[in-house]
This record gives sequence, structure tokens and C-alpha cells, in this order.
Amino acid sequence: MRLGLNLGYQTAWSTPADHLALAQEADRLGYSVVWAAEAYGSDSPSTLAWIAGQTQRLDVGAAVMQIPARTPAATAMTAATIDALSGGRFRLGLGVSGPQVSEGWHGVRFAKPLGRTREFVDIVKLAVARKEVAYDGEHYTLPLPDGPGKALRLGFHPPREHIPIYLAAVGPKNLELAGEIADGWLAVFYAPEFADEHLAAVAAGRAKAGKELAGFDVVPSVPVVIGDDVASCAELVRWYAALYVGGMGSRTQNFYNQLATRMGYGDAAREVQDLYLAKRQRDAAAAVPMEFIDRTSLLGPKERVAERMREYAASGVTTLSVTLFVADRDSGVQTLRTVAEALDLSGVGE
Repeated sequence: MRLGLNLGYQTAWSTPADHLALAQEADRLGYSVVWAAEAYGSDSPSTLAWIAGQTQRLDVGAAVMQIPARTPAATAMTAATIDALSGGRFRLGLGVSGPQVSEGWHGVRFAKPLGRTREFVDIVKLAVARKEVAYDGEHYTLPLPDGPGKALRLGFHPPREHIPIYLAAVGPKNLELAGEIADGWLAVFYAPEFADEHLAAVAAGRAKAGKELAGFDVVPSVPVVIGDDVASCAELVRWYAALYVGGMGSRTQNFYNQLATRMGYGDAAREVQDLYLAKRQRDAAAAVPMEFIDRTSLLGPKERVAERMREYAASGVTTLSVTLFVADRDSGVQTLRTVAEALDLSGVGE
């Protein structure tokens, strides 16, 4: 199992300099990849291009570039360009986002996300491989019919004909699609105890493509808090869990709430959502079960984190990407070092 670092977004309490310092420390420590996210604030490719120019070894990955935000061709251009700038170190994570962001921010209908994702990935692969981009799908038609457009090829030679593609997937059908058309899965709220169901869906998709699960990169983003008291560490993650389970989406379409329900926390998930949507965020955070937080995070002293790492590796994780819940840059750097030490202690690192 390898290590990754998920930087998330730029926020009111982080700076580009903070993120660069953490990425550079991860590079020095031998982490395999650093990921950047986007929603409706900072974008991921700008951050990754900047970091790529100031690191040496680790890959830079989009977790994710939003499918409704760009055309497939524009996404392929960006991916190929960052891959060239970084010397072949880019990983393209894709996701459809959610209805509120897709329709409210990008003005793109959320309907039929699986079909749109499949066609989007098809076109990206054509473009990156410098094949003629001609496509006749339900959602994308290139070139447009009865007009002056013509099928084109990518106008330069990137270092690779295939850039690793990852899908951010939560539901069973999307997991199956990831297994079929992608090289890896970007997971959230991943608990080793519930991994079998998720990976069975991925394996079904791999079988459709005539492939085995071996070689497929399973990449959960896992909150980490180092400290002596596990319960105190969990308190730092509680608000994040409440935001996603309770407020990331509408009452009828919240993929994270549905995931928590499938994991056996249906009653708590409903309570968290009810409280959050009633603008009682503090009560919503308090209602998140400690067990849910602990199972989906790395909490406590280094030795406990190492033991949990063994469980993640045994469940099928190949890249464990940590999300730092820390007060400042120095604490983040120290946490990265402790996580690397924990992986050495666990005996499951590559």
C-alpha cells in the first residue's frame, strides 16, 4: 500500500503556500501522489500545475475535475498539458459532482450521470491518445452535424498516450462503471469493515472489461488526526462528517447520506440530515456516531494508526490518501511524517 495526500480545496484557513509546503514534504517523504479538489471555489488543475513545477517525484492528481465544468476535449487538453509539464506525473480524477453544483453553478443538467460519464471518458481517451476525435453519443456529438466543424486530433504529443483515469464513485452502479472504464477509484468514507460490497461492484465492472481487480488502484481519502486520545481526535472530524452526511446535497439526493445508510447507519444519517438542514449544524455534528467517524478515519497514536493501516491494506486499498485535520502548516508537516512512520511500522507499505 502506498501513501497519498489529499489537499482538498483552498479555504479561508489555508493558503497556496501551505498546500505547496505540504506537497513538498510529502514528496520528500516518498508519498506517491498529491490530490487537489474542486467544487465551486478553487479549481484543481491550476493548483496541480503549480505544485507539479515545484516537486520532483510524486504524482499530481485531480480529485476531481468536475465533468459538468468542462467539455471532454478541454479536459483532455488540460490533462495532457499537466502531464507534459510534470514529466508524466498527472492522474485524472473525474466526477459528476452533485445536482446542486452541476445545475446551480455550471448550468448543466444532472440527468443520466452514468451515461454522461461513460461518454466523457471515451472522448478523453481518444483525445489523449491523439486519435481523431469523432463521437456519436447520446450526450456528446463531435463534430456537430451539419456544420463547419471537423474531427480533430490533439495538437501536440504528450508524454503518454494514456493518462490514468480515476472515478469518484459512491453508489454501486457508479462503482461498477469505475471498474469497467477507469484505472482507479477515488473513495470517501471508506471503512475496511464494509469494503467487500464496494469492491464486489468494482470487480463486476472489471469483469465486463475482461480484467481482474489486480492492477486497479483503490484510493480512499481518509481523515487523519494524531493524538493520544481517540475521542478527542474524532471531534476534529465530526463537523466534516456532518457536512457531507447532512448537508452535501438535497434531502432527496445526498450520495453520502445514502452511503452511510448502506453502511448500517441509516437512523443516524437521517437524524444528522434533519438537524443539518434545519440549520442546527452543531447538533448535527454531535449526532454523527463515534463508530462511523472511527471506522472511516485514522485516529489516535501512531501505533493505533499503523494497526488501522493493516486493516485498510487487507481490505484492498492500494493507495491510502490522507486528509489532514490540523491547525497549521507545521502540524501538517509533522502529521505527514508520523503517517509515514506509521506505514513503516505497519509493514504493509511498498
